[in-house]
Amino acid sequence: MPYLSIIIPFYNEKENLYPLVKKLNQVLLSLDKSFEVTFVDDGSTDGGFDVLKELISGKNDWRIIRFRKNFGQTAAWAAGLDYVKGEVVVILDADLENDPSDIPMLLNKIDQGYDIVSGWRKDRWKNKPFTRRLTSKTANWLIAKISGVKLHDFGCSLKAYRKEVLEGVKLYGEMHRFLAVLTFWQGAKLTEVEVKFSPRKFGQSKYGMERIIKVVLDLVVIRFLSGYSTKPIYFFGRLGILSIIFSFLTFILAIYYKFWGGKSFIETPLPVLTALFFIVGIMFILIGLLAEMVMRTYHESRDRKIYSIKEKVNFKKPQ
Repeated sequence: MPYLSIIIPFYNEKENLYPLVKKLNQVLLSLDKSFEVTFVDDGSTDGGFDVLKELISGKNDWRIIRFRKNFGQTAAWAAGLDYVKGEVVVILDADLENDPSDIPMLLNKIDQGYDIVSGWRKDRWKNKPFTRRLTSKTANWLIAKISGVKLHDFGCSLKAYRKEVLEGVKLYGEMHRFLAVLTFWQGAKLTEVEVKFSPRKFGQSKYGMERIIKVVLDLVVIRFLSGYSTKPIYFFGRLGILSIIFSFLTFILAIYYKFWGGKSFIETPLPVLTALFFIVGIMFILIGLLAEMVMRTYHESRDRKIYSIKEKVNFKKPQ
């Protein structure tokens, strides 16, 4: 069994694959540890699979899992985790924004007794517009506040995990970005180290501003599942009581307008509208949470895969 497993998901990163393989090969050969590298092609359409297949020709410890179509980064992570066997797992993006030469530093921290070592791209926003820096800092602060996990850079994919802390963690939706949070909640010992950051030279970023909304919504979901999946009545009950209290207050306000404000109920629709929108908003959130719980139960009870593999390269026997 190898000591180190590297997982590299990629989607249309053809130009980055050669320099990535070259750098990563240099780093891994300098380590006095056994290793395996698993690339996960998330349905690339730029010919990157054929390029990578040629690059790893003759490298028996370098493998490729090719999806039938684009399933998303969470599915790519899940597939990689399903097939790797190393004691330590390092996940690395293929865009070269993170430097493979930082991997030994992460492994040193693992050897010191940590279960998770997370990269921190401290200088990432150094020359970026203020609005981008503010958005990033706000998002990281919000995630840290809600999750209770003290990290500066939740968006950095470069992380090292002991394989044992990943056992039993199910990924679906877009939960890959919270893998460190999920394992930390299960008692894993976590630390953070500064890593180098280089803007991508080829290809386009797959991340946009809409990801911030998705991050917040996903964080609400996993926080709910971690704290209330076995006792949802506490969560729903609290919201129900707050809703009743709010309705009572709006009723008192309506009475005030009628008897002391000189206005009738018809002339003051604000309490009714406030109560209406408040209740409708709660219903939408609760319906969303219930749907997430149903999907989680569906995936975990049936052990259904969230991806479909078209081809596997350099796998010695069926997995």
